[in-house]
Amino acid sequence: MIVACGEALIDFVPMTAADGSRGYRPCVGGSPYNTAVAMARLGVATGFLARLSTDFFGQMLRDHLTANGIDIGLSATAGQPTTLGFVSLDQGDEPQFAFYSNGAADRSLVPGDLPDTLPESVRCLQFGSISLMQEPSATTLAGLMRREAGHRVISLDPNVRPGLIPDRIAWRTRLEGWVALADIVKVSAADLAWLYPGAEPLDRARAWLRSGPKLVAVTFGADRSVGLFADRSVVEPAQRVTVSDAVGAGDTFHAGLLASLDQDGLLAAGGLSRLDSTSVARALRLGARAAAITVTRPGADPPTWEEVVARFGPL
Repeated sequence: MIVACGEALIDFVPMTAADGSRGYRPCVGGSPYNTAVAMARLGVATGFLARLSTDFFGQMLRDHLTANGIDIGLSATAGQPTTLGFVSLDQGDEPQFAFYSNGAADRSLVPGDLPDTLPESVRCLQFGSISLMQEPSATTLAGLMRREAGHRVISLDPNVRPGLIPDRIAWRTRLEGWVALADIVKVSAADLAWLYPGAEPLDRARAWLRSGPKLVAVTFGADRSVGLFADRSVVEPAQRVTVSDAVGAGDTFHAGLLASLDQDGLLAAGGLSRLDSTSVARALRLGARAAAITVTRPGADPPTWEEVVARFGPL
C-alpha cells in the first residue's frame, strides 16, 4: 500500500452557470489527497493519513476517499473546521490559490495523531504541499518522514504555494533537508524557479539528486517531463490536449509516477536500485498521460487506469 500524507481540503473552483453568472464550485482536494485518489483510480492499494474534520466538508472528504477504495484507518478526526481554498484560473498560467486554514483540522495534525507503527503492507509514504508549509502539521509530518526513512520508500512533491511561505530561504533550507531523506522527488520547473531564482531548474534538480534521492522527476507543464537517476536522464513529452483547468495535474502526475514504479515492483525494499531508462520512461509516461486527462476536466478529477489505456493505448 502507498499512503499519502497531508492536507485534505475543499477547493472552490471558478465556474460559469447556465445563465452566465460566475461563481465557485466546491471540490474535494488538497495535493496529497488528490494524489491518493489518483493512485487508487490507477489500481494501486492506497491509504490516506491526515487529520480530517467532523464538519460536513470533512464528511465530503471522507466519503470521496472511501468511495474510491482508499483506506482512511490511519487518519485522525477532529472537530476543527476544514481548510478552504479558492482557486484562480488564468488561461495558460499555473493555478493560483488562496487558503483559509487558521485553526483547521488538517494543518493541526500533531504527533499524537500518528500511529505508533505503520502496517507492514505500507511500502511507500507520499508527502508534500501546504501540509509541509504550515504548523504544526509540517513538523509532525517531517517527524514521520524522518522516522520512516530507510524503512519505507519516501516520495516528496514540494508543490510550492508562495503565499504560504513568509521566508523563502528558510523554507528552502528546510525543504532541502527533506529532499535528502526522500527516495523519490517529483517537482515542477515552476517550483524550482521560485525556490532558486535565476537558476537552471535541471541544474538544481541534479543537485537534489546528489543529496540522496534515487529519482528526481521534473515536470515542465505542457511541454515535457524529465526523470533524473544515477548519472542518466530520460525525457518524456507531454500529451497535447485541450485544457479545462490545471488543478490537480501535478498531483495526478505524481500518482502515475508512483503507480508505474509500484507495478514494476520497484517500491519494494531495494527496488529503486534497479531503476533503468525503461522503467523511468514508463513511469513518466503514465504520469503524463494521467495528468493529460485530468486537465481536460474541471477540478481535480483524475482518470482510472482503464480511461488512460482507452485514451492513449498501452504503455
